[in-house]
Parts: sequence; structure tokens; C-alpha cells
Amino acid sequence: MTIAVLSTREDSGHIIVALRGELDVVDAASVMAGLAVAVARNSRIILDLTALDYIDCYALHALGRVREQARQAGGDLLLAAPRWPVRRLLDLTGLIRVFSVHASVDEAMRAAGFRRWRVRGRRQLLPGSRR
Repeated sequence: MTIAVLSTREDSGHIIVALRGELDVVDAASVMAGLAVAVARNSRIILDLTALDYIDCYALHALGRVREQARQAGGDLLLAAPRWPVRRLLDLTGLIRVFSVHASVDEAMRAAGFRRWRVRGRRQLLPGSRR
């Protein structure tokens, strides 16, 4: 099974990318290249992992690189709704404490709405967020 981007959409100042299938060393480079393009457009990315059945360590490392790109651009890469096999690997590797992981896309958007995003060296609140 190969990885596929189910959808890419913008919502509330975020790009939401839904992935499905298996993300491994074979597909990681092309998916990460697509995510890098998304980060260049908008550095606030939510990955919807609801339909992602599997991820390997190489792909997790690649997600970490994309997260760093997003953070350097003033945003972040949040993970939403990882299924058991994906969540288990996040737990085993300790990356569950590195990534911002949420139970759903809606929860990730709510959590991100209250974050302060660094924009060009200064802090900026997203619309609707609190100080």
C-alpha cells in the first residue's frame, strides 16, 4: 500500500493535510516534499492521521524535519488523530512528547488557536485567541 494525500485544505489559518495508508522510507521523501511546499505557503500545519495505518522511523524522522521547518517559519506541525499503530510508535520513540499530538483535527485547531505564533521575530496572537 502506498501513502496518499487524501486532501489538503485551509481552515482557520492552518493547512490541514490528511494522510492514509502506509508512510515508510519508500514514500516519505515525496510526502515530505509536498509538506515542505505547504510549509512555504503557511507554516501552521495539522496532519490528520486518522487513515494512516503505519509509519516507520524514517518517516517519523522526516516529519520531525518538516516540523523544524515549520517552527523556523513561525508555525508548527501538529499531529491529529493517530491510530493505534502510529500512536504506539510515537510512544515507543518518545516523540509523543516532542510533537503536539491531539485526538482530532478539531482539537488540534482549538489548541493551536490559543498558541502564540512567532512571526518575523515578534509574537503574534491568532485571531480569536487569548493572551
